[in-house]
Amino acid sequence: MDIYASITTCFSKYVTFRGRAQRSEYWWFVLFVFLLNIVATVLDIVLFGSPEGMGLLSAVVALATLLPSISVAVRRLHDIDRTGWWWWIIFVPLIGLIVLIVFFVTKGTEGDNRFGPDPLAQRA
Repeated sequence: MDIYASITTCFSKYVTFRGRAQRSEYWWFVLFVFLLNIVATVLDIVLFGSPEGMGLLSAVVALATLLPSISVAVRRLHDIDRTGWWWWIIFVPLIGLIVLIVFFVTKGTEGDNRFGPDPLAQRA
């Protein structure tokens, strides 16, 4: 999956927590959100001066991408045959982030699993 397909898929499945997301879908979307946040921060500084904390545009971007980011993370967990409830481990300082990164880079389950059909098999 390329970056454009990832972005359109994640926004079309804005709050879809069912199904699976392959690694490329997840990581392309993470890159897109990261770059979008950089652009929003730069625009906040240029347009509104150096903000104390989060600027207006950065806040809008954060709110617009929050739910799609969570939903693609849950679908990514489903791809490795883990329940989406594992996403909550992010709130455990440091350890939670490390565990989630390991989960997100893990190769997905080949073939169907309890969360749906293999996303790679659907594209073929």
